[in-house]
Amino acid sequence: MQPDHNDCRGVASILARVGDKWSVFVIMMLGDGPKRFNELKRLVGGISQRMLTLTLRGLERDGLVTRTVFPTIPPRVDYELTDLGRGLSGPVKALGEWAMAHQDQIEDSRMRFDLRNDRQ
Repeated sequence: MQPDHNDCRGVASILARVGDKWSVFVIMMLGDGPKRFNELKRLVGGISQRMLTLTLRGLERDGLVTRTVFPTIPPRVDYELTDLGRGLSGPVKALGEWAMAHQDQIEDSRMRFDLRNDRQ
C-alpha cells in the first residue's frame, strides 16, 4: 500500500523540522537531560540566540520539547525532551554520530565530484 499525497505532505513537514540541522543538534544536546537556554547555546556551536529561540519554539510546538519556567529571580527556564522527543532522540543521535564518523569520507567525495565537474 502506497501513502497518498496528503500523507506525504504531512510527513514532509515533520521531516523538515526534525531534519533541520539546528533541531538535530538541540535534540542531541537534550538527550541526556534538561538544559538551560545559555547552556544549549554554548553546546550548539555557531547557533545565534535568535535561531536557538526559533528552533526551541518549533520543537515545543511539535511536542518534542517542553519549556519550564521556574519562579526565581532572575527566572530560570529549562528545556527538556518530551516522551515524543525522547523517542526521536535515539534515531537523531544515531544520525549525528553517523555524520561525524563519515564526515571525512563525504568531504573527500565532494572534492572529487567538484574536481570532475569543474573540468567539464
